[in-house]
Amino acid sequence: MRTLTRPGSKAYWVVLALTLIVFTAAFLLPLVWVLLGAFKPPAELAQQPPTILPRTWEPGAYVNAWNYMDLGRFFLNTFVVAIGAWAVQMAVIVPAAYALSKLRPWGGNVVMGLMLATLMLPSTAVLVPVYLTLTDLGLLDNPAGIWLPAAANALNVYLLKRFFDQIPEELLEAARIDGAGTWTTLVRIVLPISRPVLAVVSIFAVVAAWKDFIWPLLVFPDPAKQTLSVALQRFAPDTPINLLLAGLVLASLPMVALFLAFQRHILAGLTAGGVKG
Repeated sequence: MRTLTRPGSKAYWVVLALTLIVFTAAFLLPLVWVLLGAFKPPAELAQQPPTILPRTWEPGAYVNAWNYMDLGRFFLNTFVVAIGAWAVQMAVIVPAAYALSKLRPWGGNVVMGLMLATLMLPSTAVLVPVYLTLTDLGLLDNPAGIWLPAAANALNVYLLKRFFDQIPEELLEAARIDGAGTWTTLVRIVLPISRPVLAVVSIFAVVAAWKDFIWPLLVFPDPAKQTLSVALQRFAPDTPINLLLAGLVLASLPMVALFLAFQRHILAGLTAGGVKG
């Protein structure tokens, strides 16, 4: 019996394959160019047409970049900022999302709507008032100047609330019958079964704080306390281009490693459709 195929099926797979190849190349080629560019001498980086593989390899560029720009100090600064921003944000958004989802306070839908409305505003719209507030509180050159604004993240509150909405009420009611209070239910029942979405919002929080540029630039006028993104920009005019590219690669490695380590959790959290009771 002859196998029948739908008209256009081959064309579909050809278009799909070409689309995947084009988008993969668009994302990977700049990364490959930066990674290999650090191994090239500055003269080769400036020549036209550009080369993909280095003609002259300089394998010590990464070590030289680390020492020349004192990246160890700025890695530590960025780590403190990112972990603190994550901790403060989770301490705020988890109870907020749980309250809006399960405690259902009066006006909760209005509050959630106002939170989501803030996503329509560009971050630059609130730049001046938040900066003036931090100045009045004396939080310049203080990591708390990054941590506190990072706590208000409407998108992560929404993601958590949507996940909490799908937790069966019967499960929480059984915990209340057993004598569990609100906080006990949250910590012992809700959070353990919410690990996928908690992993997603945690990675979002850490990555956002790690790569942020505007806020660290304003909050840390002291060069010794600046984060990697600000320090690399400050070094750019006087640093050989190959060392600057090496610094950019080194600055991105922790976030790439974080994504690769937790990619399954990220996909599980984003695609979680419900919780079975």
